[in-house]
Amino acid sequence: MTHKKLTPEQLRSHKGISFTGVTTAFICYDKDGRIFVAQRSKNARDEHGRWDCGGGGLKHGQSLEENVRREVKEEYGADVKKLEFLGYLDIFRETPDGKPTHWLAMYFAALVDPKQVKICEPEMVDDSGWFALDSFPSPMHSYFPKFMDAFGEKLRTIITS
Repeated sequence: MTHKKLTPEQLRSHKGISFTGVTTAFICYDKDGRIFVAQRSKNARDEHGRWDCGGGGLKHGQSLEENVRREVKEEYGADVKKLEFLGYLDIFRETPDGKPTHWLAMYFAALVDPKQVKICEPEMVDDSGWFALDSFPSPMHSYFPKFMDAFGEKLRTIITS
């Protein structure tokens, strides 16, 4: 039996809809305890106009940590100096056209050098900046409050140690 392989574009359009998608979400922070966030443009998959830390779908054949390091480099041009797993959340939302989605988000804290950070996918971002943990811009990604409830204290400990 011959199996037809989906193109990367076809696969991306099915993630989270036809099957549970796995994403590695990352919170980039610097040695001063600031966190880098970017405002999602109309070209992002969803959550347009909302601020987000970053992430990307897990690529077949990559470990979670390899995926995070690749995504940080692709999105922000930075090398990860230190990486710590925060935990995971099931993310249940809907696409803009109302299709239910399910993502398994693996959250990581990634120490980076702020001098390296730049927006490498400018079409996906309207704005970006470094913020203190208690002074994020608004509106944040719809799941950010759930993330902070689950992992906020662990993140605070990591970025202040």
